[in-house]
Amino acid sequence: MMDNVLVVEDDLDIAELIRVNLAELGVEIVHFASGEPALTSALEDDFALMLLDVMLPGVNGLDICRQVREKKPQQAIIMLTAKSSETDRVLGLELGADDYITKPFSVRELQARVRSQLRKANSLKQVYSPQLANADTPLNIGALQINQKNHVATFKGVILDLTATEFELLLHLASHPNQVFTRSQLLESVWGYHHSGYEHTVNSHINRLRAKIEDDATSPSIVQTVWGVGYKFNPAGVA
Repeated sequence: MMDNVLVVEDDLDIAELIRVNLAELGVEIVHFASGEPALTSALEDDFALMLLDVMLPGVNGLDICRQVREKKPQQAIIMLTAKSSETDRVLGLELGADDYITKPFSVRELQARVRSQLRKANSLKQVYSPQLANADTPLNIGALQINQKNHVATFKGVILDLTATEFELLLHLASHPNQVFTRSQLLESVWGYHHSGYEHTVNSHINRLRAKIEDDATSPSIVQTVWGVGYKFNPAGVA
């Protein structure tokens, strides 16, 4: 069965460019050029991935992202933003987007980002991913348990409400306790690509993950910053 991708883009030339190049990946495209019908479809229908432009007639892409994330926490979302609009990129990530692509974009970049998110979406549907040697065995560190097969993480007995990307980020960090990862390394390992200038993607997901797992996200004891380098998972923080 083909993956279906919702493309919400009011520029018909860009929408056609996306359609042609994603067809090479064997996906089926559903396109809307305005916000209201796109939001209705996003909430009522099932899509492996959503590509959302920020500036849209009617409901904008940021509002769509927020509302979809509230109703469908696991939905894969990529925002399409103008190259000059850093505010839109940060807002999109903070509202729950898994990634963003700046326009104009290259075909290879578009396909790489889409492949990465579809991989996560399909992994989630199959509730299996081969990252650990034995996915049937939960990863237990103190009060944190990560069940890769069921794609569920619990902390202190409470299920964490994580997106697919947040789950993979936590899994990757926790699988390498005390190891420091740069933002570039996390982009390659969790998102499946590396492009300079996309550090906001990692930073925003770290912030969102901390908000869900730390007692005090402003003074994290679990997912810690190593200044000038990157981030590490501190197992003593979940003891």
